[in-house]
Amino acid sequence: MRVSVIGSGYVGLVTGMGFVKIGNSVIFVDVDERKIQMINNAKPPIYEEGLEELMKKFKDKYYATKNYREAILNSDATFICVGTPSREDGSIDLTYIKEASKEIGKALKEKEDYHVVVVKSTVLPETTEKVVKPNIEKYSGKKAFEDFGLAMNPEFLREGVALRDFLNPDRIVIGVKDEKTKEVLEKLYEPIDAPKLIVDIKTAEMMKYASNAFLATKISFANEIGNICKKLGIDSWKVFEGVGLDHRISPYFFRTGIGWGGSCFPKDVRALIRKAGEIGEEPLILKAVMEVNERQPLKMIELLKKHVPELKGKTVGVLGLAFKPNTDDVRETRAYIIIKKLLEEGAHIIAYDPKAMNNFKQLYPDVGEKIKYAGSAEEVLEKSNAILIVTEWDEFENLDYSGKIVIDGRRIRAAEKTARIYEGVCW
Repeated sequence: MRVSVIGSGYVGLVTGMGFVKIGNSVIFVDVDERKIQMINNAKPPIYEEGLEELMKKFKDKYYATKNYREAILNSDATFICVGTPSREDGSIDLTYIKEASKEIGKALKEKEDYHVVVVKSTVLPETTEKVVKPNIEKYSGKKAFEDFGLAMNPEFLREGVALRDFLNPDRIVIGVKDEKTKEVLEKLYEPIDAPKLIVDIKTAEMMKYASNAFLATKISFANEIGNICKKLGIDSWKVFEGVGLDHRISPYFFRTGIGWGGSCFPKDVRALIRKAGEIGEEPLILKAVMEVNERQPLKMIELLKKHVPELKGKTVGVLGLAFKPNTDDVRETRAYIIIKKLLEEGAHIIAYDPKAMNNFKQLYPDVGEKIKYAGSAEEVLEKSNAILIVTEWDEFENLDYSGKIVIDGRRIRAAEKTARIYEGVCW
């Protein structure tokens, strides 16, 4: 099948290359000339495990362009994978969704064949039918579910293992209204062996938010219990090892530490809180989930000050800037909160991350330009009075922390065994 993908960020690029891998041809559409050029040179503009190899192997099966018309007239289905960032009030910004649906509508005006438009961007319930649908209808002069197909197909990709998740998902959710669109998407996803849930469009939109909100809740719950464990001298990881063996609960997402970040959980929980307020519901649990997560990284500073009461003038090493390992994504990273607080205390910062240092410097110039970046993790250890472990990169397990004060937010066993003074956030 011929597929076009609007937006070539994490979701768009992984989705498009996933479709290529299972036998389709793909046209990427983006407004960023740098991304277009990189994709056309088989170089991923993001770091994601296995992506570059896949792009090189199948470079004759895809290309990128700025031209919506070219992409849509030469494809059978279009996936909208543009960003839906948070506004300051927690609501999601639909600017890119509106622009994409407008341009898709203009292109569809010229097309006679039945074309399926699929929203893969994370959007709140009712967005596909109340924002995307009328926009496409307005600019195409056509009617949804009759002249063109419209569906919602949420993504459940984890950065760092996103390609693996696309090709081996727990489930594929397809929100549709008409039989023709359902058949097209079932055929497209036929090579992937996974349960396929066919639901209505609003239900598909809500499944994404409910999934992310629950996972965020599970982590914040674990951290709240972990904070109690820390005060009582109990290892929270041992506690949750036992709790997770209950088949009703499962062990996943019980890694206590300094909380969650990234492009999904913070944005999606805020948006769901905002949506609940708009319809007259008060989401007490979700608000608490956010509050616990915002406080959690500052536990590292509290523990550090037990051993280094005066931080002014001291050099603190920060290991890890990405919000999680195996990605260069720093959106909503806990490192930002921690570094900002350290700078307020007058500390000097030397930081290292294998993939995310440039992104951190660019996304957080207020702190990113005030810290020193090391060429290696060893340099951080050598030049610091104390070390904070913020991201659990595998390479941090190969370091010798002898003689160092280490505050660990992610449970690096090598630090636990070798540091002179070692404090885990919840253990």
